[in-house]
Amino acid sequence: MHAYAIQESRGLVKLDAMENPHRLSPDLRRQLGERLAEVALNRYPGARIDELRAALARHAKMPEGFSLMLGNGSDELISLVAMACDVPGASILAPLPGFVMYAMSAQLQGLKFIGVDLTPDFELDERAMLAAIEQHQPSVVYLAYPNNPTANLWDDAVIEKIVQAAPGLVVIDEAYQPFASRSYIDRVAKHEHVLLMRTMSKFGLAGVRIGYMMGPAALVAEIDKVRPPYNISVLNCEAALFALEHESVFAAQAQEIREERSRIQRELSRMPGVKAWPSDANMILVRVPDAARAFDGMKARGVLVKNVSRMHPLLANCLRLTVGTADENTQMLAALQASL
Repeated sequence: MHAYAIQESRGLVKLDAMENPHRLSPDLRRQLGERLAEVALNRYPGARIDELRAALARHAKMPEGFSLMLGNGSDELISLVAMACDVPGASILAPLPGFVMYAMSAQLQGLKFIGVDLTPDFELDERAMLAAIEQHQPSVVYLAYPNNPTANLWDDAVIEKIVQAAPGLVVIDEAYQPFASRSYIDRVAKHEHVLLMRTMSKFGLAGVRIGYMMGPAALVAEIDKVRPPYNISVLNCEAALFALEHESVFAAQAQEIREERSRIQRELSRMPGVKAWPSDANMILVRVPDAARAFDGMKARGVLVKNVSRMHPLLANCLRLTVGTADENTQMLAALQASL
């Protein structure tokens, strides 16, 4: 194995990690600082955690009869699901290419991981997915909605067939929901074995590390048994509550990112030799003639993106571009054009 690597980004336009590029206004930063200064750092997290859970439930319009648990980012929740489902013969299944933590959580927990390749256009391979479910009877099926790094939403009818066929849990990962054209939240209540996972990282708080997972109360209660006590710090909790009180600010940021995403896609469509896939996230997957050359050229011109070309054969010569501010995106497009 290799540890999760973070690229060095000092002095570069950082467009490699799907972060919201916008900071709070100076006035809101001052207000937040005053709030955090009053937090009792000498006490373990208490009732404010429950207030955050309630605030997130309202924000997400959580269905009646559901419960919500918090994680130190979605990464911890993914690990907890693997831990909770660690019984003899357990396995985890997910489409590939996809988020690396699905496979890593299985490996770290000693579970079998089954990866099912997407089609060449990064759609779910319905026949292959259903065959793999029938053969392996996985304990957990992960479906990212939209997917990372391909940034697309999959066909809802195929997703429903997979959900119906799954013998264990299905986890719908909506990490990029603020930028997506639709959500699974309206359908999740139809199933007793489906969990919906989201994060505040793409909301605009990547540094705060708040992930949350919703599902039928009895099911969430079982997974909550393996959650470490006090896994959310009082500072992170207070920052998240503050952000939810100002969610209109973050909604405006998400709208700007969606508009910039459209502009980037228009510009990419004019670049000879570049293929860009449709995106429902704050990233765009592109294929270029030579990913290594383009990546190095962009970095030399001060722009850092993600070279995903070696993650999976389907991603040959692909780069993942995070949508930044208008100025950052202009720099990124110029650097890409010059590096082709």
